[in-house]
Amino acid sequence: MSAQKASKYSHLPLSTTGPLDCAIIGTALLNTPSFNKGTAFPPDERRQFQLTGLLPQNVHTLEQQAKRAWEQYSAMNDDLSRNTWMASMKEQNEVLYFKLLIDHLGELFSIIYTPTESDAIQNYSRIYRRPEGCFLNIHDIDRVERDLAQWGNPEDMDYIVVTDGESILGIGDQGVGGILISVAKLVLTTVCAGIHPSRTLPVVLDCGTDNESHLTDDLYLGLRERRVRGPKYDQLVDTFVREARRLYPRAYIHFEDFGVTNARRILDRYRSDIPCFNDDVQGTGCVALAAIMTGLRVSGQTLSELRMVIFGAGSAGVGIADQARDAIATERGISKEEAAKQIFLIDKPGLLTSESEVSPAQKPFVKDAKSWKGKDTSLLSVIQEVRPNVLIGTSTVPRSFTKEVVEAMASGVERPIILPLSNPTRLHEAVPEDLLNWTNRKALVATGSPFPPVKGPWGKDGAQTEVEIAECNNSVVFPGIGLGSVLSRARLVTDKMLVAAIHGVTQMSPALEHETGPLLPGVDAVRDVSVRVARRVIQAAVEDGVATEVDIPTTDADLDEWIREQMWEPRYRPLRLVDAQSASRAAKGELKIAGSSTK
Repeated sequence: MSAQKASKYSHLPLSTTGPLDCAIIGTALLNTPSFNKGTAFPPDERRQFQLTGLLPQNVHTLEQQAKRAWEQYSAMNDDLSRNTWMASMKEQNEVLYFKLLIDHLGELFSIIYTPTESDAIQNYSRIYRRPEGCFLNIHDIDRVERDLAQWGNPEDMDYIVVTDGESILGIGDQGVGGILISVAKLVLTTVCAGIHPSRTLPVVLDCGTDNESHLTDDLYLGLRERRVRGPKYDQLVDTFVREARRLYPRAYIHFEDFGVTNARRILDRYRSDIPCFNDDVQGTGCVALAAIMTGLRVSGQTLSELRMVIFGAGSAGVGIADQARDAIATERGISKEEAAKQIFLIDKPGLLTSESEVSPAQKPFVKDAKSWKGKDTSLLSVIQEVRPNVLIGTSTVPRSFTKEVVEAMASGVERPIILPLSNPTRLHEAVPEDLLNWTNRKALVATGSPFPPVKGPWGKDGAQTEVEIAECNNSVVFPGIGLGSVLSRARLVTDKMLVAAIHGVTQMSPALEHETGPLLPGVDAVRDVSVRVARRVIQAAVEDGVATEVDIPTTDADLDEWIREQMWEPRYRPLRLVDAQSASRAAKGELKIAGSSTK
């Protein structure tokens, strides 16, 4: 990580090559996480930046620091303590924090994200140490512009994650604690796609909470009142979007963990006007469709042949349906209405038909009630009638993919693609071992939570073989979509860009290389995956005429180099002392620090 790169794209503003301007000295430098190197400051920088006497004499490498930090981390007794320790490290030394994450991503992913981040969010008001991010209060809408303006100048911001905390990671309404999901998502954009951490902003819209435990907790840090809904809520969202776009016109806005009544409505409201993305709707849909498309390729089928049943027609299920419909329409050159005929949504009342009470998001997928008159519309009966090749579970109904249901899938197609995606694990519609055993290993499986490989007597002469199970984790797709959108300075995030991202993930699937490989790449390859996704997204943005960046390379090799040169890496770069009077906000360490705006 310490070696300097040479690139023909070193002149770019987001280049990660060369020295960093720094106008901070002494203790202030050690207290600035974006510049702090701790014991790794070399002798010349210690003298120049007035650090002699403030540090032990021995100079350590980043690798030595990471070894020491990992030993300290390993001494923690429980996952929540480990999560809190990592958060503390992030506030001390940004490079070391991300170095540790990238070196140990397999072990740390569940600590800094789901499921441990859920515990941190639930306990936010009790483990709170210092604020991180922007807190916007629904009763101070007139202060939104001022509060957002503290975080930088127009050119300083690339990526904003905003939540209202209503529907967090399967644990529901967490109010102001939702700021931690915005923080966690931005950490993943840096780890997985090299989004510059100092050019990101986590935001929470504090609209109150309907969580009784928070309402009765005198330590709760957010508004201790019932959620405000209706026109005032819409005014807050609209004011935030308008001011964020005015103040930071280059920034991409990522909506996260909004409630089911608002998530799609807000996305639909703004996606035709600004570059925005909803991970719960679009990210979930993209990663699921990437697994499906890989499964179709492995089984010798095409997207045009897709017949998909989705069990659970909430925001996640409909998001998957949307992405599948859009991809079918693109591939077949047909209307979205025609493509939707290949997708069947089942919710609590059964198959959604024209006689069902449905939401606007579900409506495009309802089936003609006349054609189902007198027929059973339960999951098993629909499978027997439709003979789908893909079954998706987003229902949170545990074990609902019974042996009878799975055998019905297998009777209608040679290699059924089955994705039980509900989280957490206890809510899965089925476990991979059952799905493989009930289909004699014919099923192609991906899940919403991590599962170990499944062993079985499926090799030659009954020999034991091991099948790896892909996790449909959005982190293989949303960081690359964001990176491609940021680097191309896309005006919008189009359907073609999302379909391109899906193809990018599919191209990197281990299942295309070996028979027992997972349908999706894992976190060990996530940076390479993000480069591929970003390349495909940028190319689609150019084709759609929404890319505004100039001089984007046209060949795959050059574009990959262009992308990689602008991906932030945890590496100590030389510091160049500059005069504070004429220094940029970045050189002053003021990016992402509220209260330091020159506005």
